[in-house]
Amino acid sequence: MNVENTVPEHALVHVFSGSMTITDADTTYTVNENETIILNKHLIAKFTKHPALDEQFKSVTILFSQVFLQKYYASIKLNPINKNLWPVKFLQKHSLLHSLFDSILPYYELHGEELPQNLTEIKLSEAITILRAIDTSIDCVLANFAGPGKIDLTEFMIKNYSFNIPIDRFAYLTGRSLASFKRDFQKSFNEPPQRWLLKKRLKQAHYLLTNKYQKPSDVYLEVGFENFSHFSTSFKQHFGYTPSSIAMSR
Repeated sequence: MNVENTVPEHALVHVFSGSMTITDADTTYTVNENETIILNKHLIAKFTKHPALDEQFKSVTILFSQVFLQKYYASIKLNPINKNLWPVKFLQKHSLLHSLFDSILPYYELHGEELPQNLTEIKLSEAITILRAIDTSIDCVLANFAGPGKIDLTEFMIKNYSFNIPIDRFAYLTGRSLASFKRDFQKSFNEPPQRWLLKKRLKQAHYLLTNKYQKPSDVYLEVGFENFSHFSTSFKQHFGYTPSSIAMSR
């Protein structure tokens, strides 16, 4: 299953069974069974979960909201924050981490992904205490509350157009307000972002169908469409024929 999104908060993820690939604009990371990672909240990526041969994919995710982190770090004196922030960080295996996730898993299995509020706060505090004990660099990300700085919009969009995220999130990740993003986008591409994204995604989909011989059912997610119906309709309106007709003609 593919899920395309940004990470809304810093996330601590432990994979119990199966594996997961995380693909951003530059790199693909593979998280295997019994591995633990931290995801930066500014990450924009595609997540693919792979079940094990005899067991479904299983993981536990802990999200650190900025409200919680600011409250936690308010009374802690820190050294200057290192600005070299990683998108994905693999943590070394540690008994404290395994104990943490083993204690949370039964609640996931019995109650879904929502823990009782009082238990959530306890586990968040436990998690961040463990992280700071086993990795002294973790504060560089968790205690950094600055938003993304203003970056080159053209380069960013050409690298990340295939990720299915809202326009306001693209604006945030390029260090702009929504109004500034739309204004700068028009200057850079000479058309509004929604129209450019649609055309760019359809052009890439056509390339993948005709040159890479991929299936329409695989292509629509890869290029940033949320569902196949919208992809197929948009494709036909733009090219005059359906994506399925390309596969049928081969």
